[in-house]
Amino acid sequence: MPAARLSDASGLALSRKFRLAVVVLVLGVLWWFLLGVLERETRNAEERAANMVVGQLKSALVIKGAEVMLSRDGRLTEHHGINPFELVEHQWGNYAGRCQPEQLAPATWCFRVVEQKETENGPKGWLIYNPGQPITIDSRQANEEQPLAWAVTTEFADRNGNGVREQEERLTGLKLAPVSLTEEAAQTQDAQR
Repeated sequence: MPAARLSDASGLALSRKFRLAVVVLVLGVLWWFLLGVLERETRNAEERAANMVVGQLKSALVIKGAEVMLSRDGRLTEHHGINPFELVEHQWGNYAGRCQPEQLAPATWCFRVVEQKETENGPKGWLIYNPGQPITIDSRQANEEQPLAWAVTTEFADRNGNGVREQEERLTGLKLAPVSLTEEAAQTQDAQR
């Protein structure tokens, strides 16, 4: 009987090891799926937050454009390149202020000064967003660690549909327009400092 007990004990131990291996495998697969869902939800949250910020800034620019047009001596062209974050009275957790020479943290906004000359509307520059993950912002694909840029510019009544403002086409407001952050644009920006 001792051989039978030894055989039963080793069979029982082997059965326990097999069950443990199955449990570890199932937990590993569940953990892998959980990490995938967590990554996807994090990406969706960042995308929604960035698009919400762009939407709020665009709304603030519409209001500012209307204010300028209603004032007697205001000119929309004087607001080219302003920092739109200064138009919204809100403490932004992911807004770093003026861009610094060091690397911008992921999922963070900053304002890169292009024209150092201070005007009554503040310095002129670009709004920069450094995505933490590949997301779509304002219908633009953003890849991780490849910043996107926008500039405040004027809208106009494009009567002939060519996309270029003619002398007789009047300005209608302010908008946030995409800017390309190519090496050439970066060199132009550095030269203007």
